[in-house]
Amino acid sequence: MPTPRSQEVDAQIERAREVMARISQDYRGAGRRVRRKATSLLRRLIAIALANAALLIAAIVAGLILPGGIGLFGALAVMFLMVAVTLGIALAPAGRAPSPAKLAQVDIKALPAQTERWLEAQRPMLPAPAATLVDRIGLRLETLSPQLAAVPNDSEEAHEVRRLIGEQLPAFVRDYERVPDPLRRVERNGRTPDAQLVDGLRLIEQEIADMTGRLAQTDLDSLSTRGRFLEMKYREGETEGPA
Repeated sequence: MPTPRSQEVDAQIERAREVMARISQDYRGAGRRVRRKATSLLRRLIAIALANAALLIAAIVAGLILPGGIGLFGALAVMFLMVAVTLGIALAPAGRAPSPAKLAQVDIKALPAQTERWLEAQRPMLPAPAATLVDRIGLRLETLSPQLAAVPNDSEEAHEVRRLIGEQLPAFVRDYERVPDPLRRVERNGRTPDAQLVDGLRLIEQEIADMTGRLAQTDLDSLSTRGRFLEMKYREGETEGPA
């Protein structure tokens, strides 16, 4: 029979595991943001290289065609154009996140990625605990996305997913954002709007995880059935041996 001391140790171990799990999720969320920024930077660098290469090729071709070449002023003009193109691409704003109205119309297969983009854009307006949950929801959406590849847009599963991550999630976050900042930390009916936001996002995260599990149920059942078949056909056959 466990003693009170052993129960306390078990409780401390369980709390430590929960803390480590949260730290791991936070680390994965931070890693995703770093990868996203690195990908965006790489795309800009490629665009700059291609644009400048096109300008150089155009200048070389013009120099070969024109009797006197492009001359000093032409070379300076090409240089200025290259600098302008480089600055234009480097300083151009990143692609805008979809609006909540757009999310309600996005194809179900693209909805998780589009919702993640929209939610990431809301991060600066959210309190720190909610920003952590944004990372966790992003991971849930990444896991959910492949499950929707074979889900028709007009199916009940698609409507359920759309209601949660395409309608209810954006509406919930927007309701919070409309609350004046000084009132977000003032208790009302025993809870602050900040706390209500965190609790709601936590529920949404768990519901996305449950949806992913339900959508994967057929594959899980198929894997289990296949595994039992293989055991019956090969492992039990080996046990019986030759007659």
